[in-house]
Amino acid sequence: MRKPMILIPSLCLVLISGAFAASTITDPRVISETCEVIAGAVSSASAVHYSGSSYEENIRHWSPSSTQRATCSFEPGTAADVGIALRILGRSRVPFAVKGGGHSLNPGFSSTTGIQIAMSRFSEIVYDPQSQTVSVGAGTIWDDVYAALEPHGVTAVGGRVSGVGVAGFTLGGGYSWLTNQHGLALDNVESFELVLPNGVVIDVTESSHPDLFFGLRGGYDNFGIVTKFVLRTYPQEQIWGGIIIYPETAVNQVARATASFAANNDDPKAQMIMTTNFIAGNHFVVTTLFYDNPDLAPGVFDDFLGIPALLKDVKTRSLRSLILRASAWPETEPSSLEPLVEPVPQGLLVEEVPLSQLPPPTPVNATLEMRGIFHTLTVTKYSVELIEAAINESIHWGQTLLPYSGVFMSYDFTPVMPTAPKRASTPSAWPPTAEGTVMPIVLYFAWISEFSDEMMHNAVRQSTSTLLDKAVSLGQDVKDAPLYSNCALFDTPLERVYGNNLERLRRIKHQVDPDGVMNLAGGFKF
Repeated sequence: MRKPMILIPSLCLVLISGAFAASTITDPRVISETCEVIAGAVSSASAVHYSGSSYEENIRHWSPSSTQRATCSFEPGTAADVGIALRILGRSRVPFAVKGGGHSLNPGFSSTTGIQIAMSRFSEIVYDPQSQTVSVGAGTIWDDVYAALEPHGVTAVGGRVSGVGVAGFTLGGGYSWLTNQHGLALDNVESFELVLPNGVVIDVTESSHPDLFFGLRGGYDNFGIVTKFVLRTYPQEQIWGGIIIYPETAVNQVARATASFAANNDDPKAQMIMTTNFIAGNHFVVTTLFYDNPDLAPGVFDDFLGIPALLKDVKTRSLRSLILRASAWPETEPSSLEPLVEPVPQGLLVEEVPLSQLPPPTPVNATLEMRGIFHTLTVTKYSVELIEAAINESIHWGQTLLPYSGVFMSYDFTPVMPTAPKRASTPSAWPPTAEGTVMPIVLYFAWISEFSDEMMHNAVRQSTSTLLDKAVSLGQDVKDAPLYSNCALFDTPLERVYGNNLERLRRIKHQVDPDGVMNLAGGFKF
């Protein structure tokens, strides 16, 4: 069963596209006619909706700032029907969007006022014990993949929180709890089922289509629409981990512990996330700890465990249990998840909430159904000074934006071992280099009023720039370091994401999509 879509800032998803403005037809009459043509051309395995519950679910994103009212929604049920639709879209030149899990925060990246393609019917999850791979449809979320694999004692390199879609996460990179051991999610793809812009369905492997295999691993939907992934799996027993929430008085201790772990950890089974959160007038620091073994090795997380905490829930558990706990899901899965912060009328100011009245300070509880945006910078070292600068930024912007309905400001640190980028067996579109360590700092701002959109976008830009300047002042050569595209703001130059890979990606794009069909969808385009 698909769960409600939720968010935690460590795991952000982007479905990339762009606009070929000169050749896009936005006439509502033409778009409506195109919907009808698609409905009449595809098989009974697919459906087109103009209203109703299926339509609403197809256009829905977990953040309303990422949702648009499409003229119609198209739910393809077969790769062949995806191909039929792409051929029709290529002829009509109307805008469309492709939605997997619906977690894109960049406006218009996986939503449209044209034709919304919702991949939810591609929900297969088939494990093959002989090849030790799993075939996963592009409409699945990682929760369902983990649940299907758990009885077999294996797992895949996937999302770290509940509700994240497989498609965008994997096509954009994919930092996982297993990244230190096995690389990014994109490093663990054996093959893609891809519908090319001309409607032809192909299987893409490293040997069959090396250029496309390179481009799809980080290049999103520039080359067509992926309908299925074949992913490597790995043995998975119980793990040790959970979350710890610290009071304001402990932030300096947590900063030092995080910097020490990032600099000194040499155990690939150990990973953690540190997040500084400002929620409706209150500041918290949260760590999520992970150790890939039922028993925690001595000394690995002692610095964190010794700090006085408001809440500590760390124990031996299943990987899936950790995913749910880190996302603030109860241990027994609910049938529905209601927002724990009630939306207020647009234009209303948000007042500080007494600490005793707050729900547990997690992004899921704080930001479900709120407007939001990500941005990111890349650094080579999580120093104490840089972490403290981010803590100060979260407090500053939390206080500054609170009167304008800004209720949640989060800054996320994910230490990665220097060996992690070298886990890839073959080059990929992202990251553009395996030299050094690509460690993102992810910023996530959430607010209520649509009238504050531009203010929040400008604030996240300014804060990211402040932290980048701080990293450079500390001696880090990161001014042009590649940015993690799954969390990059919508106006990020492609050169800042793909570096020297960009020209090759543009050549591949021109070869498979000379007519710019995929440019009719929204987002970053080569």
